[in-house]
Amino acid sequence: MFSYQCTACDEVHEGIPSYAAMAPLSYDHVPENEREARCRLGSDDCVIDGSTFFVRGCIEIAVEGEQEPFVWGVWVSLSAASYQAWVDAYDLDKRAHIGPFFGWLNTSLAPYPDLSNFKTHVHLRDHGLRPVIELDHTERALSIEQRKGISRERLAEILTLMRHGQ
Repeated sequence: MFSYQCTACDEVHEGIPSYAAMAPLSYDHVPENEREARCRLGSDDCVIDGSTFFVRGCIEIAVEGEQEPFVWGVWVSLSAASYQAWVDAYDLDKRAHIGPFFGWLNTSLAPYPDLSNFKTHVHLRDHGLRPVIELDHTERALSIEQRKGISRERLAEILTLMRHGQ
């Protein structure tokens, strides 16, 4: 089991937790007093103003020496047609053959300062699992980490930042 001594609190933490955004970044930009009228936020999807569509998925990052990946729970915007295909497949047990769907990352992650204009592909998975989000192959840190994996030391840095802030 993965464990590390935290540089912020000096405690030993065990396991590889996942971190997830509870809503798309665009949802957070809607004034709070307008959200009930303008937004429908579910556990796996969000619709804003009846015309902007988001689905929740997982960016999985391999960790050297570990069987379990580190997972970011993120939101991705989809076109109306792709969103409808996602809705149509949502309750299917076998759905991995549908898609992938092009989308734009719509989540802020503390270790990565600028995730704007990040192209993605949403890959559905069978048995009700959230989709895997494949990032466009760029030289941005998150894309490189998804492609190449990360060291245990890098994971400890990320977890310390997420637990304790900067």
